Amino acid sequence: MRRSSNAALFWPVMILVTASDFITKKLALESLVPRATPHNVFGEWFRLALVRNPGAAFGLNVGIYSRYIFMGLTIVALVILARLYRSTRPGDASRVIALALVCGGAVGNLIDRVTSVDGVIDFIDVGISEITRWPTFNVADMAVSFGAFLLAWVLWEEDRELATDVSPVPVARESGEA
Repeated sequence: MRRSSNAALFWPVMILVTASDFITKKLALESLVPRATPHNVFGEWFRLALVRNPGAAFGLNVGIYSRYIFMGLTIVALVILARLYRSTRPGDASRVIALALVCGGAVGNLIDRVTSVDGVIDFIDVGISEITRWPTFNVADMAVSFGAFLLAWVLWEEDRELATDVSPVPVARESGEA
């Protein structure tokens, strides 16, 4: 059975990502106060600072309906990812892990969107100075980013394999004999 052989890897990874995201966000809410105040961990280049992001990646915001638009987009993405999962060959660990990472991260951020009008909880702040900082992110964002990169690589490799497996069909030549 295709799905059950991959399920032993997919579900633990997805649940681990979602649970890690949930727990770290809960800890951030409880301990990173006041909000948006940076707490240095490794100098100024790695800090923790509690912020809420009502938009999507990199602060992308589409107005007052961002919450509902991004909830809808997340659900559509999860449906597409479920179809990719169902089409995954048994034992294709790289693809299964990639899908589990993206799904776990998507579910983690979806939980925030459903449970709070304030948006997704972000708290990891990296950069060199106030000018060169990466947008604040969370465990779910890391899982989605890494999983999406891995999935793109896996799908690219699958396409390359398909392209090399297709052998050219010999074309019959007309003989020039008369």
